[in-house]
Amino acid sequence: MNTTEIFLIAMTLILSVPYLVWRLGKTDYFAPLVVVQIISGILLGPGVLGAGYPAVYQFVFSPTIMASLNGIAWWAVMLFVMIAGVELDLKKVWVHRQETVLISGLALGVPLAFGCVAAWGCLGLSDASGWMGPQAQSWQFVAGVGMACAVTALPILILFMEKMAILRQPLGQRILRYASLDDIAIWGVLALILMDWQRVERQLAFLGAYGFFVWGFRRLMPKLPSADRWYVALIWLAAVAFGADWSGLHFMVGAFLAGAAMDADWFNQEHMDLLRHHVLMVLMPVFFLSTGLKTQWTMGGGAVFVFAGVLLLASVSGKLLGLHIAGKWLNWQPGEASLMGWLLQTKALIMIIFANVLLDKQLITHDTFTALLLMAIASTMLTVPVVAPRLKRLQHLISQSR
Repeated sequence: MNTTEIFLIAMTLILSVPYLVWRLGKTDYFAPLVVVQIISGILLGPGVLGAGYPAVYQFVFSPTIMASLNGIAWWAVMLFVMIAGVELDLKKVWVHRQETVLISGLALGVPLAFGCVAAWGCLGLSDASGWMGPQAQSWQFVAGVGMACAVTALPILILFMEKMAILRQPLGQRILRYASLDDIAIWGVLALILMDWQRVERQLAFLGAYGFFVWGFRRLMPKLPSADRWYVALIWLAAVAFGADWSGLHFMVGAFLAGAAMDADWFNQEHMDLLRHHVLMVLMPVFFLSTGLKTQWTMGGGAVFVFAGVLLLASVSGKLLGLHIAGKWLNWQPGEASLMGWLLQTKALIMIIFANVLLDKQLITHDTFTALLLMAIASTMLTVPVVAPRLKRLQHLISQSR
């Protein structure tokens, strides 16, 4: 077979396997299609398909095919991260800044601290080289894993709240404000972790140029016809992502900065929702597959699963404790803190993107990446089954705007 035919076989597997599992298994309640796609990527990766049928794996996912798939995956995830940046509503955050900063800080800070403790303990109790990447310093590894435990996946949170019909309700908008501020902090911490002091001149040059061009870009966009704004936004995305990667900050940091510089009201909200939906359906499955192909079990499945369990415990308990502290401080009603804590627990996608950056920069190993991926899947799958029955009991909270 020629390369094109093998590429199409790979695409058929990437698109069909998760869809059939999702549709025939009726998994939507606890595992939406996005989560099934991530799990399918793991099953098609070297740890499962590669271990059981190495000849098939090497034939379908050869280096040539993977080079093609990686290009699609890069562009897909840049688009997705840009959309997440556009959807940040900093104006609403500013209006409710005191409440938002307090709640977001606790929702991020407590699980971050718990995750850092778990990562530090892992380094002390086992061979650090099995978990920490060759280019990492201890603080980078600890901070990276800690932040992975604190992440809230804003796009998946939006998807879940749409499913539960609370996205446009006051409760949903409150949760979006808290998650939005955490989203900014996540990318800020990532940029700090990735700071390369040997290339600091490039990074300062990029940030200076970004600040200058943002001024011109924001003056230009409102003057353009609405149809032209989409095209110019894509040019802007490619340029900023290139600048960030050239400076050593990684192209995904650039993609977020490109989106954060844009206002959501420049675009039709319905079109933005459709774009996010289409990127998820058409392009992101390739990214999930490429993510699954990075999973490995070189230290043994047992050690990876234990580490994933420790990180899951740190993540869930930290997020819930942070929200309960906020609830006590602000005199929330019974059940309000737990409801928000479980919704903000959603991790898939943004955490996986975050972990991909750490792996690409060799700050973590494939084993740590696999443990983080398993933690993200488990925490995301817990969200709807835990939240849905709570919402039925706490209907009066949905319309509360404070």
